[in-house]
Amino acid sequence: MEHMGIISLLPPILAVILAIITKNVIISLFSGVYIGVLILVGGNPLQATMETIEMYIYPQLSDGYNTGVLVLLFFIGGFVSLMESSGGGAALAYSAIKYINSRAKAQISAWIGGLIIFFSDLGSPLIVGPVFEKVFDKLKVSREKLAWIIDSTASPVAVLVPFIGWGVYIMGLMKNEFDRLQITASEFDTLVQVIPFQYYAISAVLMVPLITFAKLDFGPMAKAERRVQETGEIYWPNSKPLRKAEADGKYTEGTSAILIWLPLLVLFITLFGLLISFGFPFEQVPGSDFRVSLTTAYLFAAITLIILMMALKLKKFGEIFDIYTSGMQKMVYVAVTLVLAWALGTVMGEMGTANYIVEAMQGNIPGFIIPAILFLVGTIMSIASGTSWGTYAIMFPVAIPMAVGLDAHLLVCIGAVLSGGMFGDHSSPISDTTILSSTGAGTDHIDHVKTQFPYAILNAAVTFVGFIVAGITGSAWTLLFTLALLIIIVFIISKVDKKKQLA
Repeated sequence: MEHMGIISLLPPILAVILAIITKNVIISLFSGVYIGVLILVGGNPLQATMETIEMYIYPQLSDGYNTGVLVLLFFIGGFVSLMESSGGGAALAYSAIKYINSRAKAQISAWIGGLIIFFSDLGSPLIVGPVFEKVFDKLKVSREKLAWIIDSTASPVAVLVPFIGWGVYIMGLMKNEFDRLQITASEFDTLVQVIPFQYYAISAVLMVPLITFAKLDFGPMAKAERRVQETGEIYWPNSKPLRKAEADGKYTEGTSAILIWLPLLVLFITLFGLLISFGFPFEQVPGSDFRVSLTTAYLFAAITLIILMMALKLKKFGEIFDIYTSGMQKMVYVAVTLVLAWALGTVMGEMGTANYIVEAMQGNIPGFIIPAILFLVGTIMSIASGTSWGTYAIMFPVAIPMAVGLDAHLLVCIGAVLSGGMFGDHSSPISDTTILSSTGAGTDHIDHVKTQFPYAILNAAVTFVGFIVAGITGSAWTLLFTLALLIIIVFIISKVDKKKQLA
């Protein structure tokens, strides 16, 4: 295998270290690209700067596939911004409040609300949290529990949906490696097939109804629940709750749930109607046709939402269009991240980084353990950096070639990378989703992190075992084993925790 030896590890290692130190993905990725190019050109800083731009960044923008992905991201950004600002999500949740008269109903309703707002991992906490916080207070459910529920239905839900921004971003990273390794599989089909191997995200989402119906709270969360039920106190004496965000998406008179369900209905009908015309599900739909179909669907959905907002006289057309374009602007950071991730993958390919890792591990580490290793590395990187997308950008150029070179199950390895990155996004105190969940629930941020972390670490431990088993079997049915193991452990921990409290 051709590679530059141990020096080929420098770009990804530098990117990881900088991501942890600076918490800035763009700086980290660019530095990794630049150092790699600097090595390739023999140490000339000026030449490295020029070639970084001309040979590694410009080509990413001129590639037809990459351009299509970036355009699609902008259309998704505009639509999501409209949805968040319309107030439809809050109206949908608010309309259900009158039917909520028990602690279990409150928790499940907030959970369902998070599932419905699947299109925005960052908007979901600020839509669902403020609507349900007073309901939780009235029924004596802790704000910490609300923060955990909306955190568990933000990123963990978004990463499971292949046709929103998360899926498009992940497919872009996968396609780059597929092309480099001459893998002919469709990135969309692959991502759909990976869903049963996204153990952490699925466990995080399903743990909410498990804890709710079985009343199996444990650790700091159990203490928070007892505080509310026994004393009625919303916060601990030393808590400093984050101020609720006054988002445009809050419920106001004139908003309606139709602002959510009708645009989404138009999106689904347009998307699947176009895909069926291309032979779906009986024939594999080319990636270019899928991207065009999805872009068209988001455009039609946005037009529908604009018309509804004008018809309900929520805002004037100029204001609505400004919201739409501002949503597009918010995707610039994502687009730059993706371009630099593609560039880093190209540099690592030329340096033979993956080849070196495969050669070093071949014969020393069995292929079945690779997914568990990838998951463990991803969890460490994501918890330290607080970013799942940055973790994916750095790990995919290594993980996919490793899976192929070491004869590990490719789908399982991709699922391991996604699960590892999701752990940090879900539980790291510096993750934007974690912070927004504390904000949306109006709770102390440290209280949220402390009460959620035992649940998150349990999910991670079960997921780690699941990837060891999946690495051996390669079977999607391993998901059932993982979920069963989670249920058993939750039950045991809860019983032990209750005995301690009674002692």
